[in-house]
Formats: sequence, C-alpha cells, structure tokens
Amino acid sequence: MPIRLPHIRPGQVVGLLGGSFDPPHGGHVALSKVALQHFALDHLFWLVSPGNPLKPHAPAMLSRRVARSRSLLRHPRVHVSAIEAELKTRFTADTLRVLQKNHPGVRFVWLMGADNLTHFHHWREWRRIIETVPMGVLARPGDRISARTSAVAQIYRHALLKPNESRGLGKKPAPAWCFLNMPMVDLSSTKLRANGEWTASNSKSETILT
Repeated sequence: MPIRLPHIRPGQVVGLLGGSFDPPHGGHVALSKVALQHFALDHLFWLVSPGNPLKPHAPAMLSRRVARSRSLLRHPRVHVSAIEAELKTRFTADTLRVLQKNHPGVRFVWLMGADNLTHFHHWREWRRIIETVPMGVLARPGDRISARTSAVAQIYRHALLKPNESRGLGKKPAPAWCFLNMPMVDLSSTKLRANGEWTASNSKSETILT
C-alpha cells in the first residue's frame, strides 16, 4: 500500500506547510489560520521534515518536534505529519511528486512564509515545484519588499494572483501563486533557539490553533 496522508480525499484542496519546525511556534499557527481562511483549504498539514538540506545544523529529534507541533494544534482540519521520514524524501519536489502520485485527484497547495520566497530559487527543482502546484506565500512586516523583488517573484510575476482571487488558488492550474499579508508575529524558530527557549521547552509565548 502506498504511504498516504490521512483525512483527505479526491477533489479536496489541501495545504502543505513544510519545514523543520525547530521549534514550532505562534508564527506557524498564525500562518495556518490565514491560509485556512483565505485559500479555502479543506485540510492543512504541517510536514515536519527530518532535516532541512539548506540549513547547516541538525534539528532537534523529529519525535520532539512532532509532539510539540501537535500540542499547538487543536483544529479538526489542521494536522501534523512526519510523512517525509516515512517516504524517505529530503527535498520538497520529491515529496510533492510522491504525494501527488499517491493522492490522485487531490489539489495540493504549497504554503510558505515570504522569507522563504527570497531564496526559493536555491531549492532543488524549484521550477518544477511552482509549475506543479499552486503556492500561497504569506508575509509579515519586514518580509514584503525582499519577497516581492526576489528572483522567483520576478520570473513568475505573470502567474501572481490578486488577493481577492486567493480563495480560488487551489483550483488554479500551476503556475499560480498568491501573496498575502498577515498580522505581525514577532517569533521565529531561530530566535527561540538563540534565546534558549526551545531547550527549556518554554511555551509561554505560544498560540494554540483551535
């Protein structure tokens, strides 16, 4: 039997938010809330990766990151998955290729923060990703200018949807992407690690998605 994501069926629009989640935090929660609403997603999955090929340091244990992510989510349509470890995929393009094969008829949307768009052209097979699935890019204050002027934004400016078209993103043929602003959340995994809050398992600043 092929390895599949639970809960989903053909015809649904499913958001995929990939990352190390080292640690997960309120910024991931806020992005998920905005994505659910504006992209009319039937389900949204946090894909907690075994490791990020573009980052020099090894993340915390996968089981710890998955458990912490699940503690932040109490929403019936938002789920945490470590499916990349099961599939043994390290790159987003490979993960998408397998998920699309194993879930025919499901309309996947790749989600990411605008900070990732600035270096998206360094991802393996980045053109295949944007030409295979629609992308939802969400920006916090400070990310907007660099993201909008990034190499990928310029190359695919013809595929940029207007904000009022965002609810139809998942049903648009790729390439199609939407850029949405979201409220400021002054949290990042890098900052939490630097402050020692992840080591201390400090969750006072976290927001739970219900």
